[in-house]
Amino acid sequence: MSSLRTDRPRKKRILAAAVLALAPLCAAQEAPPDAIFHSGKVVTADAGFSVREAFAVRAGRIVAVGGTAELRRLARPGQTQLHDLGGKMVLPGLIDSHVHAPAAAMFEFDHEVPDMETIADVLAYISARARIVPAGEWIQTSQVFITRLKEARYPTRAELDAAAPKHPVNFRTGPDNMLNTLALAQCGFDRNFAVKDSGPGYLEKDANGEPNGLTRGIGRYIKVPSGRAATDAEQQARLQALFRDYNQIGFTAIADRGASPSSIAQYEKLRAAGGLTVRVAMSQTIPTVGAMESILAAIDQIAASPLRREDAWLRLIGTKIWLDGGMLTGSAYMLQPWGKNENYGIRDDAYRGVLNVPPDRLLPMVRRVAGHGLQFTAHAVGDAAGATLLDAYETVNREQPIRSLRMGITHSNFMTRETVEQSARLGVVLDIQPIWLYLDTRTLVQQFGYDRLRYFQPLRSILAAGGMTGGGSDHMLKIGDLRAINPYNPFLAMWTTITRQAKWHEGKLHPEEALTRRQAIEFYTRNNAFLLFWEKELGSLEPGKRADFIVVDRDLLTCSDDAVKDTKVLQTWIEGKSVYRR
Repeated sequence: MSSLRTDRPRKKRILAAAVLALAPLCAAQEAPPDAIFHSGKVVTADAGFSVREAFAVRAGRIVAVGGTAELRRLARPGQTQLHDLGGKMVLPGLIDSHVHAPAAAMFEFDHEVPDMETIADVLAYISARARIVPAGEWIQTSQVFITRLKEARYPTRAELDAAAPKHPVNFRTGPDNMLNTLALAQCGFDRNFAVKDSGPGYLEKDANGEPNGLTRGIGRYIKVPSGRAATDAEQQARLQALFRDYNQIGFTAIADRGASPSSIAQYEKLRAAGGLTVRVAMSQTIPTVGAMESILAAIDQIAASPLRREDAWLRLIGTKIWLDGGMLTGSAYMLQPWGKNENYGIRDDAYRGVLNVPPDRLLPMVRRVAGHGLQFTAHAVGDAAGATLLDAYETVNREQPIRSLRMGITHSNFMTRETVEQSARLGVVLDIQPIWLYLDTRTLVQQFGYDRLRYFQPLRSILAAGGMTGGGSDHMLKIGDLRAINPYNPFLAMWTTITRQAKWHEGKLHPEEALTRRQAIEFYTRNNAFLLFWEKELGSLEPGKRADFIVVDRDLLTCSDDAVKDTKVLQTWIEGKSVYRR
């Protein structure tokens, strides 16, 4: 009798498991699937990272996943389309957790901008524009980062003067700018200039106390006309063109980590017209300069937006600010001094970068956003900026639990063992851009040394600590997955996370932080779905989820490391509908 009793729980477990295994097929048999995709290598990216052969789609959602033979039995002649995958690998639709799509789409609306890899390239472009632009009008470069120039330095004020002596010139790079003499004069930047608002920043000066042309974090004082204006129709057309380019590289969803009211309006128009071919989650920017009452009021207004409602295509998930400067310009806020470097324009032994928002102003912003149940994230590149943001999250967490809000750190390039563990404990999510490691390691190693970069993009440590991180590009300007600033090709990014190799750099940057193939795929699928509160709908190929998926030309689990970066997308599908085919 006792053996019979002990056997009953086991039989119940077996029966329950059988019911769960049959549930998808039973659900699928309620009505025939619209389509069955079979005879492939389907990477589901589910919790167990199971790899299957086939899946069935009905009304835009996956209704069953399994073997080819069992799923083909669900088909009904005249009602179910059969798609033979021919052994190709299928992945969930990829997600980019950080883009600036409207600005990127419009960047070359006026004229095409060449790639610039040297100071000579920069000066040649400025000289060419000086022959076209009327004298006295501004010439500007945007986001030509000095870490990505072979000389790894700013062009000097004198070089800009020589390239365009009759034009004000702004070499704009992240939060910092190098100006020529005319530009300094037009902005009122002289030896007596002082920041008059509550914001950050200052002028760099030479040994005689005169501005040398370099400004730190005071771009708000530099007013450059925007140039030829585009019509609404032209803006919509260029944004759609960018989204089609996202589709061809495998993206089915993105996060705009810096959405403005005007860019949100563009997304809404596309949504209303049925013109979106990628899903968009948005972090809306809030002001950080001025009276705190007006800043908190701006947060309240965002919290009241109807775009906070559940929507599979367009959703407002939180707010975004810029907490520090940039590692690409020499102004990220660091725990230890940067160290003198003439290329970066750093002459002070104690210089640690720029903190745009002091802790006493940051805390009420975080508190107000959390009170509304929104996700707060901030551009925080340096390890001190990340620590400052985590301290604010820690304080608010003592007042109300924040884990469910998935507070963020955007970029989080420089970390420490302590901040890795603290972010995991608080449930803070990290959106990180591997392309920065690929393009900028050479200069960073020269500046900081290899050892100080031990926790630069420490992806494996984050996951091992129980933290959550997802991959983004920080795509800023231009259309084209490899020509853009920053390139948004996810397979180059996956290769970077797997190899920790970089352009113009010998060897690997702390390979102990490399991801496995599985982790690299999850980085752009299920992890990003979690970062964007879409994990119930996207990020894996499971019954009940939306049928967003791609077909690629190689097996990403078995191909060579170097073959990963050359992956081509053959097909992209959203809700079971084709949006791209090579």
